[in-house]
Amino acid sequence: MRDGPRIWVQGAGEMASAVAVCLARAGCRVVMAEIAAPLAVRRQVCFSEAVYDGSACVAGIPGVLAGAVEATFRDEGVTVLVDPDATQMSRLRPQAVVDARMTKRAPAPLPRGGAPLVGLGPGFTCGFDADRVVETHREAAPGRVIAAGSAAADTGVPGEVGGATRARLLRAPAAGHLDPRSAIGDLVVTGQVVGLVGGEPVVAALGGLLRGLVRPGALLAAGDKVGDIDPRGASIDPREVTDKGLAIGAGVLRALTDLGVLAEPA
Repeated sequence: MRDGPRIWVQGAGEMASAVAVCLARAGCRVVMAEIAAPLAVRRQVCFSEAVYDGSACVAGIPGVLAGAVEATFRDEGVTVLVDPDATQMSRLRPQAVVDARMTKRAPAPLPRGGAPLVGLGPGFTCGFDADRVVETHREAAPGRVIAAGSAAADTGVPGEVGGATRARLLRAPAAGHLDPRSAIGDLVVTGQVVGLVGGEPVVAALGGLLRGLVRPGALLAAGDKVGDIDPRGASIDPREVTDKGLAIGAGVLRALTDLGVLAEPA
């Protein structure tokens, strides 16, 4: 049971979910707001899956989908609702807001009232549209709390994992629905067809473990991210929150402590 601060997290993708896990473990009560058709890649560590399945469990923390007008801050687990415009925020009156949409550009403002806001990654500027910013770039100390200025700019290059950057990402070769030929957790080899989008093959550019893949049947535009291959292979558990995600979550906790929402550790 938890009776800690009420925290609204906008977004329920991979990094947002890592933040929610850290918040829940710290005793906070968490509501996460998502879009109606999220396209999470690392679905096994995303509370956004509750939008489709009614529930999702990340790192042992249960998330339950609620209707927008019935959603509330629960004492256990995480509440997920479809509310891309945060229309329920004024009703639920969170004590702080974490904008984890990860748009990498200035996001549409949220109706947060007087609640302090922590923004993740580029697009936020302290004193303008955020009270604190948490760095998300892998090469710029993810989790670092920024009290003046902005996070590192988006480079457009994925962070290096196992020596690979762009090659580890799978992208849609055409517009259409995903027809998968592999599943998350499978080991794939270079040149393997992982799935089809619009009848065109999605081909692995390197071998490794398929760490993420969007939901079967997902509607994609050409160039959309379809999946993620980890070249470290079978040593990786796709159900585990990454060290990067946990570092960002720890940064959010520090930012909320700086803002007086969380108490200083004893």
